[in-house]
Amino acid sequence: MKKLKQEYVVYILLCKDTSLYTGITTDVVRRFEEHKSRKGGNYTRSHVPEKIVYTEKVVSRSAALMREAEIKKLSRSQKIGLFKLNK
Repeated sequence: MKKLKQEYVVYILLCKDTSLYTGITTDVVRRFEEHKSRKGGNYTRSHVPEKIVYTEKVVSRSAALMREAEIKKLSRSQKIGLFKLNK
């Protein structure tokens, strides 16, 4: 039996201190709850996430990791531009 490919999502969170956090997951809602309960990444333990401001579906984990790296290289204003365009 052939294994189905898992769909990944690249996401950006807006934190209460107005900082932005970028990550990948297969379940955005679950991952956001993990971040809010401080069981997510190290960054969100000290920068409490407020809301999900951007999501982008990708076809594989490898593509998600590459896209995450691209987004992390963007300036803050470019990241904000990403989620302002998607409204």
